[in-house]
Amino acid sequence: MTELSSAATAAAAGTTGFKAPGTTPGRTPRGYTPGLAAVNFGVYLALLTPVMVSMAFKIQHISPSTEAATGSLGLVLGVGALFALIANPLAGRLSDRTTSRFGMRRPWILGGAIVGLGGFLLIGVATSVWVVLIAWCIVQAAMNAVLAAANATLPDQVPVASRGKVSGIVGITTPLGILGGTFLTNFLSEDFARFVVPSAIATVLAVLFVLVLKDRVRTDKPADRFTVGQFFGSFVFNPAKHPDFGWTWLTKFFVMFGYAGIATFLPFYLTEKFQLDEQTAITTILLANLASMAAMMISSPLGGFLSDRVGKRRPFVAVAGGVMVVGLVLLAFAPDVPTLIVAQAIIGFGAGSFFSVDLALATEVLPNPEDTAKDLGVLNIANALPQSIAPAIAPGIIALGAATPLGGYTVYYLFGALVALAGAVLVYRIKGVK
Repeated sequence: MTELSSAATAAAAGTTGFKAPGTTPGRTPRGYTPGLAAVNFGVYLALLTPVMVSMAFKIQHISPSTEAATGSLGLVLGVGALFALIANPLAGRLSDRTTSRFGMRRPWILGGAIVGLGGFLLIGVATSVWVVLIAWCIVQAAMNAVLAAANATLPDQVPVASRGKVSGIVGITTPLGILGGTFLTNFLSEDFARFVVPSAIATVLAVLFVLVLKDRVRTDKPADRFTVGQFFGSFVFNPAKHPDFGWTWLTKFFVMFGYAGIATFLPFYLTEKFQLDEQTAITTILLANLASMAAMMISSPLGGFLSDRVGKRRPFVAVAGGVMVVGLVLLAFAPDVPTLIVAQAIIGFGAGSFFSVDLALATEVLPNPEDTAKDLGVLNIANALPQSIAPAIAPGIIALGAATPLGGYTVYYLFGALVALAGAVLVYRIKGVK
């Protein structure tokens, strides 16, 4: 695409120095990459700490039995993930249309972080599963609005040739968020603090990113009104018209199913199969996440750098998915805790490479440069939907597996490995990216 003159570009983008939608900037603004990494870290710290550790024990503390806790956990996380599924693309589309003088993305980042903090406060004091459920839905909607708006700034701010590197740096924030949350939980004994402290940190980091971000300001109002049809259109795309986007969505969905599926029920896996008490289980999860993070710290930046260097994305996604499959199979048959920790490290190594290249690949198959945030939000459905489906079907799979010689959790993790393997294979259906 022919670039506009600098004056026309500034007028079209609304902010001097930015390219119009559909073009790319010449260089990444100073401070942008650490700021984007920080806000992603904050969101994952706040959201993944409950998914990985604290929500399972919160539900257990207010449930009458272990069986009731398993079902309630699946309900809370499953319904909450549905709200994430809706909020991410919807907030993305609305941010594309935002004409605030503070920018297109900043109001959503700041507002979402504040509302999310309120939701976490409510979970912290809740004594009923239903209150936790409502508050978790608020949290998922708010924090995914932050994520959608923040990550939509990537195509605005970073040249195509540098997106693998930036995506790799941002990819590290997922394991760092998990590790940070597990570390905090290990030292915070009260449910209230386990939910509020991570979310307070997330809010501070969101504020800092808003202050650093030189956001695009949209001066022209959208030509069309936001109709009911556009609302529902925020969650769909035409796979026949944009097949690469469709295959990218499926690849992300399958790989994330394998990854998200291991997290939710790991505390129960440890307490049931290895007979660990709550504190020992939390410490074990911390060690497993340390191993996973160490592996991700190697594979995430390396995957992004090599992907930029060779100019290819698909092989890194395929290999990453295959490595995760190996880790999931080992986790399924782990005879002891040390083996489980090794399995988590292998999964982390694969996930690090996947996260580092996935976002860069996604920005190269977006159908419409005018709807960047909306389209990235649709892709993020593939992140959120597995977090809804996996907890919802897990109790049934675990129950069926319990009737076999393999056992419930072994069958569940093997199922996750098969789904992740499908994602690793499907990436080669994407033709527009090498």
